[in-house]
Amino acid sequence: MSEDSLRLVTVERTATGRFTATNARGGTIGFGTGSGTDGGTEFTPVELLLAAIGGCTAADVDVATGRHAEPSEFTVTVSGDKVSDELGNRMTGLAVTFFVAFPDGPSGDRARAILPRAVAVSHNRLCTVSRTIEVGTPVAVTVVDR
Repeated sequence: MSEDSLRLVTVERTATGRFTATNARGGTIGFGTGSGTDGGTEFTPVELLLAAIGGCTAADVDVATGRHAEPSEFTVTVSGDKVSDELGNRMTGLAVTFFVAFPDGPSGDRARAILPRAVAVSHNRLCTVSRTIEVGTPVAVTVVDR
């Protein structure tokens, strides 16, 4: 693996059940358990996973279709069932649904025509997040006592 392939996010606890993730470029996002003092409106880690799936494939599809026309609607929903069984806690039945509309005319027609292929290529090859989930990869966990 090269240095260029490494991706890194640091997660720090900010309060009970609350965390901030920081990327290498300094971007941050807060999240928590969903039961914090703000009424539980922050994203949970599972919701961030769903957002990552949707965001990754949405970006791929937007690039491909956006070359032809600006969408008048572009919404992606990602859903799944959180289960707890003999395999532990996990998500099943993950589903990604695109709601996309383009304006009338030749450019909108071209964008509509390539939309199904763009979604398929993202799902089958380009989207790193969903590809990692579907293909699977071990997660190494280490504890460093400071």
